[in-house]
Amino acid sequence: MAVKRRAFSRDFKLQVVREVEAGKSQAQIAREHEISPHLISRWCRHHRKYKGRAFPGHGHARTDEARIASLERMIGRLTMENDLLKKVLHKLEEET
Repeated sequence: MAVKRRAFSRDFKLQVVREVEAGKSQAQIAREHEISPHLISRWCRHHRKYKGRAFPGHGHARTDEARIASLERMIGRLTMENDLLKKVLHKLEEET
């Protein structure tokens, strides 16, 4: 029998993070909401790192930083290809 994972809304996660920031213990919050203290820690860490962009929802998990890193890798690869083609063209011009 498969266990269905619970899904938490962005508002619920932000509410839990606000409770932690207000000084409530993570253990107490975990008992009240019946969630893992580890999950609360992860949500707090994610909120500190991404602020207003935290918890984007389904299908939007890719952050701006990941997109930028991907584009930078593509630029690097294209730059290397461009340099290689310039060298090959230069050698071909020298031979003629």
